[in-house]
Amino acid sequence: MAEELNPFKIAQQQLDEAAEIMQLDKTAHAILREPMETLIVNIPVKMRDGSVKVFQGFRVHYNNARGPMKGGIRFHPQESIDTVKALSAWMTWKTALANIPYGGAKGGVICDTKALNDEELENLSRGYVRAIHDFIGPDIDIPAPDVYTTPQIMAWMMDEYSKLKGRNEFGVITGKPLETWGSEGRGDATAMGGMYVLREAAKYKGIDLKKARIAIQGFGNAGTFAFSIAQKMFGSKVVAISDSKGGIYSEDGLDFEAVQKAKQSTGTVQGYDKAQKITNEQLLELDADILIPAALENQVTGSNADKVKAKILLELANGPVTMEADKILAETGVFDLPDFLVNSGGVIVSYFEWVQNIGGYYWSADEVYAKLDKIITKSFNDVIATQKAYEQKGTKINPRMGAYIIAVDRVAKAMKARGWY
Repeated sequence: MAEELNPFKIAQQQLDEAAEIMQLDKTAHAILREPMETLIVNIPVKMRDGSVKVFQGFRVHYNNARGPMKGGIRFHPQESIDTVKALSAWMTWKTALANIPYGGAKGGVICDTKALNDEELENLSRGYVRAIHDFIGPDIDIPAPDVYTTPQIMAWMMDEYSKLKGRNEFGVITGKPLETWGSEGRGDATAMGGMYVLREAAKYKGIDLKKARIAIQGFGNAGTFAFSIAQKMFGSKVVAISDSKGGIYSEDGLDFEAVQKAKQSTGTVQGYDKAQKITNEQLLELDADILIPAALENQVTGSNADKVKAKILLELANGPVTMEADKILAETGVFDLPDFLVNSGGVIVSYFEWVQNIGGYYWSADEVYAKLDKIITKSFNDVIATQKAYEQKGTKINPRMGAYIIAVDRVAKAMKARGWY
């Protein structure tokens, strides 16, 4: 039987497993298996040739028991409602694990941003906000950038929402440019948070990051910053990197600036000619100490998990490891750190941005990084402590289940306190 790769079903299966381990109340479990609200919209956009194209978009509210909902917006040609629902669920667990006062949401539009010019992209961004504006707000649901959306897109969306409301509403969107009151440190927050987790994981596992060899799948925001920060912060050797067109590998390590220039000039990291060309699939199976999936869902599956040679798998992407792969990685001794711990830096600093927008007082980058480090390091330690506590009771769990148990317990307790069950 083929492995289930529907992202929302995977998210539900992960919740089910955690609920069984922690003996979650059945009513709480039933509430948490499905999103509270799902919105599907159609967005007409005038194209450069004068025609009008209709794009489909989504916004999912998963749970708001712990506060306003928070979640990114993806512009992707393969976007689907099931992906958005899964991401909204993972966002609920992510904010709960970080213990920040948010629930979870997510949005998306089915589109290929590479086929749109700037005017079309702006019209689509503004049209999406017009379609969902009653569904979002600084006290309701605060969107942010995600795959193929940018600070500029967030600025357009904030501006459109402000026009609709007749007043500036900087706090409705995070991940904005600094000129529209974004936060210092937001651009590389996802990767920076991941690197803080990697630092703690390496300490825990006794790995010297100065000597570590790192392979990164994905050269978007998270993967690009992970590449540069790992080299600067730890002196690690990044031996492989990839994008949607393929990857490159060099045993001697890759030069970040040279790879970046090659990507800019040729459109792919494979334009860097001083390394061996590899596929995205081959990258996952390299003999590296640290593997960082920083692309899309379902990359490490039941069919390739046994070929992963890394000591630490750092899930910087959302949902890169399937349920079947989870079990295999545990059996083979790979220390797999879950996505909603590893990549929570983005939402943590988005929370900081929202707080700054509300208060009208702004912090330096050093202050932001220090606050991020404190929160995400505590999350890592909480996960390890939970894992050990269950093992002492005779139940062996992996870090993902430790993170799930913490997050689900916090959301369930908030629902209980509010009288939802």
